[in-house]
Amino acid sequence: MPVFTDSADKYDSRDTERLQTDDALVEGYLTWRLYVVDDALKMIDESLQWRKEFGVNDVSESTIPRWMFETGAVYLHGYDKEGNKLFWFKVKLHIKDAKTILDKKKYVAFWLERYAKKEPGMPLTVVFDMSESGLSNIDMEFVKYIINCFKVYYPKFLSKMIIVDMPWIMNAAWKIVKSWLGPEAISKLKFASKSEVQTFIGPEYLPPHMGGTDPFKYSYPPLPDDDFQTPICDNGPIVSEDETESKEGEMEGKETLESSFNSEVAVKPKKDNDKGDTSARTKGARKPLTTFKGPLLDVSPAEELSFGSGEMEKKCLIILSNVTKNQVAFKVRTTAPEKYRVKPSSSCCEPGASVDIVVSLHGGTASPQDRFLVMAAEMDNVGSQELAQFWKEIPKNKIMEHRYTHLCSLFNHDSKYLKDYCYTNKPCDSVLFHQLMRMMASNLRMEQKLSTCLWVQKVLIGLVLVLMVLNLLCLYLLGTAQRTS
Repeated sequence: MPVFTDSADKYDSRDTERLQTDDALVEGYLTWRLYVVDDALKMIDESLQWRKEFGVNDVSESTIPRWMFETGAVYLHGYDKEGNKLFWFKVKLHIKDAKTILDKKKYVAFWLERYAKKEPGMPLTVVFDMSESGLSNIDMEFVKYIINCFKVYYPKFLSKMIIVDMPWIMNAAWKIVKSWLGPEAISKLKFASKSEVQTFIGPEYLPPHMGGTDPFKYSYPPLPDDDFQTPICDNGPIVSEDETESKEGEMEGKETLESSFNSEVAVKPKKDNDKGDTSARTKGARKPLTTFKGPLLDVSPAEELSFGSGEMEKKCLIILSNVTKNQVAFKVRTTAPEKYRVKPSSSCCEPGASVDIVVSLHGGTASPQDRFLVMAAEMDNVGSQELAQFWKEIPKNKIMEHRYTHLCSLFNHDSKYLKDYCYTNKPCDSVLFHQLMRMMASNLRMEQKLSTCLWVQKVLIGLVLVLMVLNLLCLYLLGTAQRTS
């Protein structure tokens, strides 16, 4: 893209460098503008100018006024039924104020940029919660800015925009908003009442005032941790056989930690006679076929965890390989701790060694909303009794994070072709394997949508039949009345 290379005063050099190397970014602009090159170039120009004007590359938690985080008016939390992250706007908490509008715009940019770095390529679902809001909460300039963020600055980022419980008095304002969206985004705008919003979002991620069961309450600090929690089992935190000796030394330190970190105990290095136990533990688990090369750990599989439908197939294996010269601590977290068992969920890995982590699916099937996070950090002669405290004190910039945003659950696929790819350890083409996994996950979502459409169709047919019966009844009564007269 030579048109952008010699514009140091106009653009941030970091953005132009990324434009030169990130094919997916360019592809996003092109597809959003239907591959009309001139339109895509104008969009890139506007986007890069905005990024420099707002200093997006340097926006951080410390550059945003603290009171904005404390209001809880904007935050990321939960997932819709298609597995897209929810970006909440609590409209009643927004007051139009020209003095703070620039900081508010940077605040939105902070959340979008934070998510773009953590979940590259993953779309968002924007939820405008209009409950208890009024005309004083409507700021058309701010709304137009939010729309531009998804229309121009972050192409292909918007899955849909849901307006929940909008007061009738604001209908005129949102007609203007529709005109701003443009034809490429107008189909993504959804209006829903409190009862209708469950069409898009399950009750587990809806607040009680929308008929949901989500106990989440925004508070700051800290920022919401992407809904990841430490996996637990029915009888408490998962602890391997090797951890029992260090358990007593952990008890005192555990009392001061958050309950979500209760399972963080170090595992002693494996001995030769432990291989049999490891083999038994990993039996039936799906073996990874791809690898993510990280600065501290190589993580296999690279992108997607897949589970089967049979009792012996509801396991998959994560293999962590230490590529450093130091001991590396790791822990695994998930957004659905009640559905999964991870063993070990927290441990440490010796230099040059590998650790097998078994993820077991319990109670239900893998869902597109479920996410896994692998965290790792280098250790310097930290004893097992200090591992939990180590995680509490380690700076965020020293933690490696790897996320699994694609989960696949396979159902009733009996062909030998699928078995070769998904049920055995035979060598196969990893790209084709991932395409197959994505296709089956997509088919599952299509089946769910089709089931919903069929249900709606049945309801409509039932209503038509009722109307036909009523019509016949009216004709009968009319004929009877004419004969009697």
